[in-house]
Amino acid sequence: MHYRKLGKTGFNVSEISLGTWQVGGKWGDPFSHETADSILNAAVDSGINFIDTADVYGDGESEKAVGRLVRSRSEPVYVATKCGRQLQPHTNDAYQPAALRRFVEQSLRNMQLDTLDLIQLHCPPTEVFYRPEIFELFDRLKDEGKIRHLGVSVEKVEEGLKALTFANVSTIQLIFNMFRQRPAELLFREAKRLDVGLIVRVPLASGLLTGKFSRDTTFSPDDHRQFNRDGAAFDKGETFAGVDYETGLAAVEELKKVFPDQPNLAPIALRWVLMFDEVSCVIPGASKTSQLESNLQAAELPALTPEQMQAVRGIYEQRIKPLVYYSW
Repeated sequence: MHYRKLGKTGFNVSEISLGTWQVGGKWGDPFSHETADSILNAAVDSGINFIDTADVYGDGESEKAVGRLVRSRSEPVYVATKCGRQLQPHTNDAYQPAALRRFVEQSLRNMQLDTLDLIQLHCPPTEVFYRPEIFELFDRLKDEGKIRHLGVSVEKVEEGLKALTFANVSTIQLIFNMFRQRPAELLFREAKRLDVGLIVRVPLASGLLTGKFSRDTTFSPDDHRQFNRDGAAFDKGETFAGVDYETGLAAVEELKKVFPDQPNLAPIALRWVLMFDEVSCVIPGASKTSQLESNLQAAELPALTPEQMQAVRGIYEQRIKPLVYYSW
């Protein structure tokens, strides 16, 4: 495993880390603590030392599993969680310091920890990024010893750029992958200048970039890849990175021609993300240990060649960019 600095937190984190949206099992299944414990412990055994969760993952069960892991292991494990998505309706007006404080304190109870290494605003409405009182709350929580650092999880490049204007923002979590390349322009440059760590989520475009899906692949009714393709439940960009399924499949077939010797594209897609040194870590999810093992293969791959990087860029420019660039 290789490690990179997570911006101004100073944490040296595993460049391949773990997201826990599906750590309790596959989409739509009840949360399994047995599955979660297996994946989480295998991750730490492999050298992963940064785990991202959220209070809404499994209705708090993911946080409980992560806390149990941290308390049971001797190795240092950095924990990042998120707050805000419990708000119903999820609107700018609902974001109030008192509510966010309650969420942070509940996360501490869920994980049975005294301090959160990193708390992130969980994709709030754009207007929240223009409210200093929201960001000031986390300075008070830091003074109280409840958090060590503040980060934001964003949907749009513009939200990330606005977050960078707050000095207490240490990290930005964002979607970045072969199908979502816009962040590598201005946002990456500004984050590096301000020493803000970049945490990359959805690196496999909800599984599309594994190369294992086809027109015959089916998803359960409770799987967001089935019910959220048009953004019915949350931001469309979280599902297949906002690319319509058929277009994504066609683009993946072209990617397979660029990497003909790779039966599994997932490690290649993760290695592509890590070609950008502004990225601190990538947090692919896993609903079983075999997926974790697949993701970890990326750490063993050589750097992609300039020709491969250009070919990926060409596929994006031709097939994907017109569909996603101006939305996120």
